[in-house]
Amino acid sequence: MLLMHEDANDPQAADDPERWRQYLARLRSSGRFDGGSAIGSGERFRKGHPSQPSGRGLGGFIRVRAASLQEAEGFLVGNPVFEAGGTVEVRELPQT
Repeated sequence: MLLMHEDANDPQAADDPERWRQYLARLRSSGRFDGGSAIGSGERFRKGHPSQPSGRGLGGFIRVRAASLQEAEGFLVGNPVFEAGGTVEVRELPQT
């Protein structure tokens, strides 16, 4: 899973619809794209504590199939957030 943070040096480039169209088209053509989405605002909940607004740290996610974290790193190339100097976390999802 790729988690895009909202910390790009060039936010306009990170949000450019054409860059996203090209990047997602490349992911789809790889046959390893399993979806994704932008992430909007929300609430954080913790038992016994009042809810709080969610932070603005994460802006979206993309699911890809890869044999390893290192292989998944290859999907960073062309990612508009990554290319604009922003943070993209690569995380494993547990096998079910």
